[in-house]
Amino acid sequence: MAADKAGDLLRDYKAKRNFAKTQEPAGDAPKGSKSGRGSFVVQKHDATRLHYDFRIELDGVLKSWAVTKGPSNNPADKRLAVRVEDHPLDYGSFEGTIPEGEYGGGTVMLWDRGTWEPIGDPHEGLESGDLKLRLYGERMKGEYVLVHMKGRDTKRRNAPNRENWLLIKHRDTYARDKNTLTTRFTRSIETGRDLKGIASGTKPVKKTRVPAEAVWHSEPENAEEINKAPQRPKAKPDKTPAFRSLQLATLVDSVPAGENWLFEMKYDGYRCLAAVAGDNVRLYTRNGLDWTEQFGALVAPLQKLKIGSALIDGEICAFDDKGRTDFSTLKAVLSDGGRLEYFAFDLLEADGKDLTKLPLTERKARLEKLLSKTAKNDPVQYSSHVEGHGQSVLDALCRDGHEGVIAKRANASYRGARSKDWLKIKCLKRQEFVIGGWSPSSKRKGFASLLLGTWEGDRLLYRGRVGTGFSQDMLAELGQALEKRQRKTSPFAAVPKDRARGSKWVTPDLVAEIAYTELTGDDILRHPSFIGLRGDKPAKEVSMEKSQSLDDDGEAVAEKLGVRLTSPDRIVYPGQGITKSQIVAYYEDVAEAMLPHITGRPLSLVRCPQGRTKQCFFQKHDTGGFPEQLRSGSVVEKDGEKQDYFYVEDLAGLVAGTQMNVLEWHVWGSHFDDIEKPDRLVFDIDPDEGLDFSAIVSAAFDIRDRLKDLGLVSFPMVSGGKGIHVIVPLRPKAEWPEAKAFCKGLAQTLADEEPQRYTASLSKAQRKGRVFIDYLRNERGSTAICPFSVRSREGAPVAVPVGWDELPKVSAANGFSLAAAIERSKNEAWPNYFKLKQALTAEMAVT
Repeated sequence: MAADKAGDLLRDYKAKRNFAKTQEPAGDAPKGSKSGRGSFVVQKHDATRLHYDFRIELDGVLKSWAVTKGPSNNPADKRLAVRVEDHPLDYGSFEGTIPEGEYGGGTVMLWDRGTWEPIGDPHEGLESGDLKLRLYGERMKGEYVLVHMKGRDTKRRNAPNRENWLLIKHRDTYARDKNTLTTRFTRSIETGRDLKGIASGTKPVKKTRVPAEAVWHSEPENAEEINKAPQRPKAKPDKTPAFRSLQLATLVDSVPAGENWLFEMKYDGYRCLAAVAGDNVRLYTRNGLDWTEQFGALVAPLQKLKIGSALIDGEICAFDDKGRTDFSTLKAVLSDGGRLEYFAFDLLEADGKDLTKLPLTERKARLEKLLSKTAKNDPVQYSSHVEGHGQSVLDALCRDGHEGVIAKRANASYRGARSKDWLKIKCLKRQEFVIGGWSPSSKRKGFASLLLGTWEGDRLLYRGRVGTGFSQDMLAELGQALEKRQRKTSPFAAVPKDRARGSKWVTPDLVAEIAYTELTGDDILRHPSFIGLRGDKPAKEVSMEKSQSLDDDGEAVAEKLGVRLTSPDRIVYPGQGITKSQIVAYYEDVAEAMLPHITGRPLSLVRCPQGRTKQCFFQKHDTGGFPEQLRSGSVVEKDGEKQDYFYVEDLAGLVAGTQMNVLEWHVWGSHFDDIEKPDRLVFDIDPDEGLDFSAIVSAAFDIRDRLKDLGLVSFPMVSGGKGIHVIVPLRPKAEWPEAKAFCKGLAQTLADEEPQRYTASLSKAQRKGRVFIDYLRNERGSTAICPFSVRSREGAPVAVPVGWDELPKVSAANGFSLAAAIERSKNEAWPNYFKLKQALTAEMAVT
């Protein structure tokens, strides 16, 4: 009966066509959808007048409307939609040409497809002229309504009246204030061709089920494979698995050796976590953004897998004309339409079971089985690997122009953080940078180059300019984006004067992918080239990515010193991907400079057992359970009780502390062998929120000069936090009460002389707009951060000694990274610090 009804509905369609001349499908045996939704399709039709044919499956046929200006996702647009004859279902996969002289002669593009469901009874909606529908397309999404303008139907002589309808977008999450559908998507959803390419017979872009010939074919042997509209698996009520943090790779400068490593191609695309539960699909970026709409072309292929539920890790890519994954091509496909590929390389969940604790080899085996039914030309593909022979794999990929290789430990579990279980080795240098400004062009409207930077703590550091690699479309898109973000002040911590002159500044929230040949000694890009804008990574997370040496192995250092280092690859600083092993390697590099400042002193430790971003705590006393290399000694407290305090004697002590998750080393101002007499004083300059760093630098010089007037030499240290420490080395002569009184007197004198600038009060209310000169570090039992200690703060900053001559050039207290601190440790910033024999005397008292 359904077939008879469909045949009756198709009489007009068949009467208008000569199937001996046109290869359009005759629709002799219509097949309806068996799912809870019907199919829908939109075909861009370059006939006498360019229009879009909007078709929905109902009663075994495609109900059709010709939309003159094309569909819109702007609810303010009311698009005229002229009702035309019903079409057969197999017309829904037609892309090709209709010969001239035939009805509808011209080029037909498959512009969108998907499924739809009615809101209410669809037959009543058609009859009343108010058909509400919900679309699940690759481009058209959300709720629409077709409204029949009954009083405005066109009456035609010797022809059926023309029904005029309006196609209107409902206001929902897919609605936009400006139409982005027909302007953004200009190519076939199936073959990636434009109208000209279809008409001329250009071969489809990459793998496709649609024939390369320009004219429609409907041979019986090809009908099932080519002409059949894609069928969706029946929707299931299952919720998709929740997003979870992705495992990230550490950039290294060489390939690991051994058979315990799997090597995969490094794809040049968008990282994507696919959450699938039957017909329900969610696609997430590496930071958890739901980009199901942007990656909509992959929803149907993932639904086609017909799996219960799964959480799959992979990369979304597009191929360039040389058969390589290419980010610029991917951006163009997302903008203009075309074919997307999803390379799946890990399986985190399957049917509700967490698989992340399994070895990688087992997870990949399950993933391969899950995808075993996918054909070679399907958009979803299993990402294969090679066991061992990493250098050969890298050489082959680089030779063919690919981006690089990812090395993964074969037996490792999946951890949602950056680690050395996954390594990336690149053929060319490229990474993300933040756009902070632009230089105007003298030859054209807009910009000549972009000013780039990366974040280090809360400072945006200038990394150079890029002026090549832009297409005309990208120049226009970037120009508009930059205009919207203009600001009066530079977002960079500092920019060379010749680069800053004439530059325009922008809010630094745009992220660009940049290729370059190398970095200069001060980390400025050489020969950079623009690849594209990225929307999957927040600008605040963009830091300078430098390759690590595989030989820089903290685990080996610890083993050599007799310390058992557990979880060496555990991420301590997520923003930088710094591991426990790397902290150990850092202390090995700076030990010669750091140990003279820490050896033999009672310590207070800041411990962070779960890394910097989790709960940290101070620990003063040895409660047992620590490695023997981290020693302890007794100190008599003020109440007469003895307490065991930590101390170190060598690098082994620092490594033992790192094993126990110590991220900060705070030292007493005296040694165990003369506990009551300080041998260093510390003035901690602590600014009120909002004060410029220059106010802190100025305060440091004021303290230096006042100390100098009293005959004391001092040394500055950036704390790795917000302030500067001015440190005075002493011969241990005066005792703690005398030392504290001296420091309090000096701080109070400065506060009394310039109360608008300084305060010596701990009260927050007294600090408003002022610098607090903290003298309270100078009493028995108080501590201050040790030179070259890392800090448990964002960016992994280090407390670093600087010289008075370079302090005016320092722009922040947290500007020294691990690498920068290592370099500093090789050059003595405090000459004669340990040779000075100065001491506090009664004549120095400040009143």
